[in-house]
Amino acid sequence: MARLILDTGVLIGSVRGLVDLVSLRDADDLAIPAVVVAEYLAGTLADQNPGRAAAQTAFLDDVLAVMPIVEYDREVAEHHADLLAHTRRAGTRRGPHDLIIAATARATGRELLTADARAEFGTLPGVEVRVVESTPRSRTKK
Repeated sequence: MARLILDTGVLIGSVRGLVDLVSLRDADDLAIPAVVVAEYLAGTLADQNPGRAAAQTAFLDDVLAVMPIVEYDREVAEHHADLLAHTRRAGTRRGPHDLIIAATARATGRELLTADARAEFGTLPGVEVRVVESTPRSRTKK
């Protein structure tokens, strides 16, 4: 059983039916960084379709009922600072939320599960990454 932490793209892929979180949760120990919850909620708040936004919020509530949120605490902050210093020294730009997600994974000894291979989380020191394949699930009408 792997210890994984999810990035926002995995949640989005799951709500769109492209990533099967249920099978992942059954096989692995999953957690979500607090900043991923914020990013996902920001997307629902920006959605102009109230019905879709409500469905996405309900989806998140269902996920959080069975998956713990990892807070941004002192330990995560120390890993975040280290990764931020690394990217500054290397002259590479990274999104601040991506660095927090990577720092959360590193601080908790979890592998970062992402749906975005272009994010290049694996180039950050001490961050183990697994890219989840997005595949449409078959849908049956009832």
